[in-house]
Amino acid sequence: MKLFTAAVAAFFALVLPFGAVLAAPPALDASVRGQVIDSLSRQLQDYYVYPDVAEKIASALQAKQRRGDYDSIIEPKVFANVLTDDLREVGHDKHLRVNTGDTPAPSGPAGIAPSAEQQADMQKQMAAHGYGIAKVETLMGNVGYLDVRGFGRVEFSAPAITAAMTHLADSDALIIDMRHNGGGDWAGVAFLCSYLFDARTHLDDLYWRNGDKTQENWTNSDVPGKRYGQRKAVYVLTGPRTFSAGEEFSYDLQQLKRATLIGETTGGGANPGRMRLLTPYFAAFIPNGRVINPISKTSWEGTGVLPEINVPADEALTTAHRLALEKLASVSSDPQKAIQLEARMREIMH
Repeated sequence: MKLFTAAVAAFFALVLPFGAVLAAPPALDASVRGQVIDSLSRQLQDYYVYPDVAEKIASALQAKQRRGDYDSIIEPKVFANVLTDDLREVGHDKHLRVNTGDTPAPSGPAGIAPSAEQQADMQKQMAAHGYGIAKVETLMGNVGYLDVRGFGRVEFSAPAITAAMTHLADSDALIIDMRHNGGGDWAGVAFLCSYLFDARTHLDDLYWRNGDKTQENWTNSDVPGKRYGQRKAVYVLTGPRTFSAGEEFSYDLQQLKRATLIGETTGGGANPGRMRLLTPYFAAFIPNGRVINPISKTSWEGTGVLPEINVPADEALTTAHRLALEKLASVSSDPQKAIQLEARMREIMH
C-alpha cells in the first residue's frame, strides 16, 4: 500500500497545476496543528463534493483534536500522514490526502501562481517521464503494446500520445497497459481514447459541486496522426496500482465495450479535485467533483474497476498477448497466417 500511495502522490505532483514548493515546517506545536485542522475542516465544508460527508469528516477531526489525539505529534510528515488516514477512514475517498514540506503547493487563489521558470521545470520533469508514455512496442504477431504510466497535461503530452498511436495504428490488435498508471490529466484520457474510435464518442460526465454543473467528456473529432480505429481488438491491463485517470480510461472503454480488461481490480478512486493550501506548510487534495458514466450511471469510486478476465497483474500481459493471437488466428482468412499465429501463441505459453 505504501508503494501504491507514493506512486499516486508522485504522479499527481508531476501533472497537477501546482506552483511554489511548500516550505519545510518547523516542529509542530498546538497552534500550528490547530491552524491545519481548522483550515482543513473549513475547506472540506466549502469544496468537498459531498457536503454531508464533509461535515462528518470535519466533526471527526475536531473531535480527535479535542480529545488530544494529535497532541503528541511533532513531526509534520507524521501529522500529514495521520490526517490522511483520518480523512480516508471517515470519507472513504482515496483521493483525500494531506501533504507537507518539499511538496508542490497549489496555484490559483489558494496558493502561489507558478513562475515561468517553474512551469518550464514542470514540463521538463514530464518530458523526463516520457509524458506518461513508458513503452511503445510491436509484439509477436503484429500485436501493439503501449505502456502508459500516467496522463501528463494534455497540452504537453499530446505529441507523445500522437507519436505512440501513429506508430501502433497498423497493429492487428492492441494491448494498453494501465497497471502502473496512477492518474493525471483527464483531458489526456479523452485524447488517447480518441485514437480508438472512428466517430466522436461520449465517454463520461463530471459533476462539479462549484456551480452545481455537469461537464460532458467526449473523444476528439479530429486528432493528428493516424487512428487505430474501433474495428480492431483492444486489451487493457489493470492492477491495484491503476488509479484515478488510469481507472477512468479503463472504465470508459469497458462500459463502451471497446476493450477487454485483463488483470486485477483497480484502486477505486474516481472523484477529481485539486490541491488546496491549508497553511504555508500544509496542503490538501480535496475532490470537488464526481464521475457519472452515461451507461452505468455511476463510477468505480470505492469499488475499483473489475476486469473481465481476472488474473494476477504480473501475468496480465502474457494473457492478453495469448488471447490476442488466439483471436487473430481464429478470424484469419489466410490458413498460413493462422498457422503462424498459433505457433507464436505456443511460444508465449512456453
